[in-house]
Amino acid sequence: MQTIKLNNGVEMPQVGFGVYQITPEECERCVSDALAVGYRMVDTAQAYWNEEGVGRAWKNSGIRREDLFLVSKVWISNYGDGQTMKSIEESLRKLQTDYIDLMLLHQPFCDRYGAYRDLEKAYKAGKLRAIGVSNFYPDHLVDLAANMEIVPMVNQVETHVFNQQVEARRYMDEMGVRIMSWGPLAEGKNNLFNNRTLAGIGEKYNKSVAQVALRWLVQSGVIIIPKSVRKERMAENLDILDFELDAEDMSAIAALDEGHSLFIDHHDGQMAKQFMAWRSLVEPAE
Repeated sequence: MQTIKLNNGVEMPQVGFGVYQITPEECERCVSDALAVGYRMVDTAQAYWNEEGVGRAWKNSGIRREDLFLVSKVWISNYGDGQTMKSIEESLRKLQTDYIDLMLLHQPFCDRYGAYRDLEKAYKAGKLRAIGVSNFYPDHLVDLAANMEIVPMVNQVETHVFNQQVEARRYMDEMGVRIMSWGPLAEGKNNLFNNRTLAGIGEKYNKSVAQVALRWLVQSGVIIIPKSVRKERMAENLDILDFELDAEDMSAIAALDEGHSLFIDHHDGQMAKQFMAWRSLVEPAE
């Protein structure tokens, strides 16, 4: 599996399996299928309510723990000195592991500074192999990094052919923060799966539109976690490392960038109010 080296030297698979919006009841089966077709990284979160399913799946897979890369995220109801550490311990229990390979702060709201200090403590204690953030815009990221001891290793943000995060990546690159994509296929928005540019390029390589979109991200140095509940689609999304887009293809896809989110604006006041309401989605760890 192709890997990306983080700023602390940890090697992270560049292609993983995401479990966002997979129900707790279905998660174990989906992760088991993903591991069976070759994925070795799984991305979950406290707010997905399916960490237990991920834990059961990898435990029953027969795969050695050291051959897996587990990612989770702390929800905002668990932000704060001490509270975040409690939630990390709970995630460890649910995932049935002594360490998590990468732990992220899920959103740039509430006490992100206290939460990140706990990530640093857990990292130093060996409970986390790498730490980072998710959905942090350049101002959030620059401010956090300037006020913390350890620069985040990863920033997971909405990244796909229609929102390529060009400006945000400049700041990440300056700080040595790796970009990780959520929604690498834009959840099909903008009629992605029928996009003429992607379809035309796919014909050249005998690849699907989805495979071309994912390959473009991988060649651009982005870590991706496509999601599917269908085993054959999981395999298709993983089968993107046997071809390479040429410069003309890369340029044509770069031209698809609209430069804005198709889902959410974390600087919008009404959205911030919504996140305050969403704090109760996850009960604080005890």
